[in-house]
Amino acid sequence: MASTRPPTPTLQNDFRLSVRQLECIVAVADSLSFRRAAETLGIAQPALSTHVAAAEGILHAQLFERDRRSVLITALGRDVVAAARLALAAIDVVSDTARAGSEPLTGPLRLGVIPTIAPYWLPALLPTVRQQFPNLMLILREDQTHRLLEQLSGGEIDVALLALPVAGDFTAKPICDEEFVLAASRTLRPNARVRIHPADLDAETMLLLEDGHCLRDQALAVCSSGGAAPSMSVRATSLPTLIQMVAGNLGSTLLPEMSVPSLVPGKKAAVTIERFARPAPTRTLGLLWRTSSGRLKEFRMLGDALAERATTVLKELRNG
Repeated sequence: MASTRPPTPTLQNDFRLSVRQLECIVAVADSLSFRRAAETLGIAQPALSTHVAAAEGILHAQLFERDRRSVLITALGRDVVAAARLALAAIDVVSDTARAGSEPLTGPLRLGVIPTIAPYWLPALLPTVRQQFPNLMLILREDQTHRLLEQLSGGEIDVALLALPVAGDFTAKPICDEEFVLAASRTLRPNARVRIHPADLDAETMLLLEDGHCLRDQALAVCSSGGAAPSMSVRATSLPTLIQMVAGNLGSTLLPEMSVPSLVPGKKAAVTIERFARPAPTRTLGLLWRTSSGRLKEFRMLGDALAERATTVLKELRNG
C-alpha cells in the first residue's frame, strides 16, 4: 500500500488524537494488517488509513512501516501504542463508572484465567456467577500469568483469575487457598501413604511444568522446602501431560487439588494421589483488577461471590 503523507496539524484538531484514531492505532498494532484492523473496527480500510495517517501527522511521527505485503511497528510506534491502550482503558473508566452506578455486573466483562485454573475451577464457579448476575456476559481469555498482567494493564481484559501474589498497580480479592497434592505412579508405589510431608519429596523424581507457568514456581518452592530435586530434563506444557508422564513411571508431580477429579478419575487409575499433612502447602487464588478501574465495587461483589462458592467447593472436595 502506497504511503500517504500525514496531514499537517491545525488549530482545529488542537493537536489531540481522537478516540477513533487511538482505536485505529491499537487495532493495526494488534493485527499488523490495515485490512484486518478495519474489519475488526467495522469501518472501511481507506477510512482507517486516513485515521492512522492523521494521527501520525498530529504526532509528527511514523508509527507503522507498511508496504503491499506487511506492516511493522516502529520503535516509537510501540511506545505510542502502549500509551494508546492506557488512554482507551482510562476512557472506559468513564462509562464503567456510570454503568456500575446504575446496575452492577451487567453487560460484557472480559475475564482472563490461567491454564491451571480455567478447566478445573470454571465449571464449579460459572454457574454461581450466572445465577447471581444473570445479565453479566463473561468473555473468557486463557493465558499465562505474565501475559494476563500485560493485558490487564493495557485494558484488554477487565479482571483476571490467577494465583497470588503478583506485582503491579492492581487490587486483589483472595478467593481461596487451594492445597497441593502429590501424584505418583501406582505401579512404582502401590501403597499410598495416608499423609505425607514436604520432606518426603526428597525421595521423589519431581516432574514440573515448563517455564512461564506460575505453578512451576510454586511447585519448586514446595519441593525446595522438602529438599527434593525436581527433574530439569523432563518438563510438560500442561497438567494432563504431566499426569501422563507420571502414569508412564517417569516420576511424580504436584497438582492443585481441584484438578484431581478431572485428571485422576477413580481409584483404579494408574496414578495415586497423596495428601500432605496439615498445614498443607497451598496456593492462593484471587481475582485481580486495575486499581484505577471505575468498577471497583462491582469487582469486589464478583470476588465475594467467587470466594463464597470456592469455600463450599473445597469443603465438599475434601470431605468427599
